[in-house]
Amino acid sequence: MAKIQWFPGHMTKAKREMEQYLKLVDFVIEIRDARIPISSKNPMLEQMIKNKPHLIVLSKIDKANPEMTKQWVHQLENNRVQVLALDLLHQNFKAQISHAGKILCQPLIEKQKRRGIRPRPLRAMVCGIPNVGKSTFINTVAHKKAAQTANRPGVTKSLQWIRFNADIELLDTPGVLWPKFDDEEIGLKLALLGAVRDEVVSIEDIALYACDWMMKNCPEALTNYYQIEIQSTPYETLLTIGRKRGMLQGNEVDEDRLMKSFVKDIRDAKCGRITWEFPND
Repeated sequence: MAKIQWFPGHMTKAKREMEQYLKLVDFVIEIRDARIPISSKNPMLEQMIKNKPHLIVLSKIDKANPEMTKQWVHQLENNRVQVLALDLLHQNFKAQISHAGKILCQPLIEKQKRRGIRPRPLRAMVCGIPNVGKSTFINTVAHKKAAQTANRPGVTKSLQWIRFNADIELLDTPGVLWPKFDDEEIGLKLALLGAVRDEVVSIEDIALYACDWMMKNCPEALTNYYQIEIQSTPYETLLTIGRKRGMLQGNEVDEDRLMKSFVKDIRDAKCGRITWEFPND
């Protein structure tokens, strides 16, 4: 498969805006998918934020292996990075975000106090590649699908300031992917879990990659859910699933229907809570 090229013009604009407004915020909240904590990070973001305090939120934990999520939290944390694993749909996460923000920005808060300045609300930029849960995070905070926009000096309306609580204000940004995926497997993982449009990578490539990975790393997820025996190749295993599910056109398996159904099962966590990247890999 050729390298996946994915960097539309609006994402170039979003990158420029993020660089421009980083100086207005005290820390960065980056949303990643807990199922792929490395593949769902944006390497451009690390270059842009430099030494800015950084909070990583691992989302979709209800679809990830819980033990693996704990290990990832431990591995990703350091003295300038806090990590939270959150269910953005069903969890009240405001107190955790506020606490993490205060820890990250403690030097700034102490500096303001020493100067006799009443600490102002902390300002955080919220970012993340498409489909990792950033919109869910923002919409939960704003209590509506269209987040409120507030006027701030020098801030364009394309970026939205949202009041998180008395302690924090959030700056929303568009989802941004980096220009290309030099690692083919990263592109396949992102396509599998919906961060890249289905038109960019063929559904067959995605399904074959996922089946091969599961056969090597968690074959029981296939055998338990589909009630099949693993075959010698991913293609044969998928055909076995198709026959078991009755996805036939005459005597042959309807491969297009099969591949789409298999990928949907994975995205919906029908095969179980799977983390597609291992700590310390």
